[in-house]
Amino acid sequence: MQRLLPMGCRSLVSKNIWSTIVELCTFFKQLCASTVNISDMVEAQKQLVLILCKLERIFPPAFFDIMIHLVLHLPDEAILGGPVHMRWMYPFERYLKRLKNYVRNSVKPEGSIVEGYVVDEALTFCSRYFDDVETRFNRLDRNDDGIHPTRQLSVFESQCKPLGKQSYVELDNNARDKAEFYILNNSPELEPYLNEHKQELHVRLREGCLNINEVHRTEFASWFFEKIYAMHRMQAPEVTTELLSLSSKTNMVVSSYPACIVNGVRFVTHDRDVRLRTQNSGVSVLGTGQEMFYGQLQEILKFSYLNGFSVVLFRCKWFKCDSKQMITENNITSIDINGEAYKDDQFILASQAKQVFYIADPSRGPNWRVVQHVKHRSIWDITDDGLSDIDLLQHNNSSNFTLFVDLGNLQEINLLRRDQDVISIVQPVTNASRHVTDDSSFLNDVDEVELSDEEEESVEEYADEETDAENDIDTEEDDDDRSYHASNSD
Repeated sequence: MQRLLPMGCRSLVSKNIWSTIVELCTFFKQLCASTVNISDMVEAQKQLVLILCKLERIFPPAFFDIMIHLVLHLPDEAILGGPVHMRWMYPFERYLKRLKNYVRNSVKPEGSIVEGYVVDEALTFCSRYFDDVETRFNRLDRNDDGIHPTRQLSVFESQCKPLGKQSYVELDNNARDKAEFYILNNSPELEPYLNEHKQELHVRLREGCLNINEVHRTEFASWFFEKIYAMHRMQAPEVTTELLSLSSKTNMVVSSYPACIVNGVRFVTHDRDVRLRTQNSGVSVLGTGQEMFYGQLQEILKFSYLNGFSVVLFRCKWFKCDSKQMITENNITSIDINGEAYKDDQFILASQAKQVFYIADPSRGPNWRVVQHVKHRSIWDITDDGLSDIDLLQHNNSSNFTLFVDLGNLQEINLLRRDQDVISIVQPVTNASRHVTDDSSFLNDVDEVELSDEEEESVEEYADEETDAENDIDTEEDDDDRSYHASNSD
């Protein structure tokens, strides 16, 4: 409901109906977030009233049962009870499925469940004492990339656990220079050297030179190499082994892998991903201006330096993210994968990549995809920022999904169904003279109609017969009670 339903119904129904369904799905995204912001729930409760009003103009009255009305009370429950994922029934339903798998004798299912549970408890107890045997308690995760050594330079911590067959790729000078400059430019420890080189370029080149950034890109690596080795000959204490290795050139031949695991996430190159049923080639990276870039992983390259240091880079195909190739509507981002941008800047550090998934968008065309951001299981983003000023029920924000109800086209929603013929429910009045116009006449149970003498006598005879029949029934019940008490006294 949170991911597939908004995309599936967008190409099947009109925009008024689709936008209303998407707004309801956005509310459930907020509700099921790991952290529920109280202010978001208060605002969502106001927006839900408008959403249900729009639904009443679309669906028939039979659609609105007590479960639809329950949606209005879900924000209050989240404010009082905290995040929903701490209280929902999915873990218990999954465990019931596990207990049902214990059944081997359909005649006595309860006994089979008890025997299976006892065996599971016994195995669990024994496995706690097996240190040299792999069990589910000491087994590594499927996407565990191990523990990498801590480095002084953060770029050397961009490591991965390679998967698949290793191959070797020989890069040309242009590709290697671009990769080396990206590594140096994304090292926070080298910020003083980057600024120093820019200042020298401003002094050397004339003012207002438009190519100063391009000169900085092409000359910084050689300038940094000469400066570090000059400081090394002078035995400067700030020149460490890692800094000396980083200033050196990388090898012309680099290692390439079809897949890898980075920070507990599995990445697969696009060439291999198209042959699989799963998808692990979508990547995204956050720019310096907080803008998001999307692309596909093309190559996983490992650059080796002196003294055994290495850096893993991803070479990606980046999509165009302008207003024509990327459209965001109702919290759904669609992107055109046909175009390619940043062909001269394709590298990112493996540690910078965030995995995304692309789902076909049939409403826009065959080359359009809907971007889906996911939060991987057992992976937590722990920050040092204080949360005392934010009124949160748990860490992780529900404000990532903006709930906005569009009432602009509310009057244009057609209330008449086109799939059936219109049936009039207003019956014609056959006797207009007996039509009631006075409200006080609704209080009378008997219509004031004049009857003839013969009709009055027949009505009185019918009433007397009804009274005699009721008296006969009461007499029979009294006789039955006397006989019952007499039998009990005997």
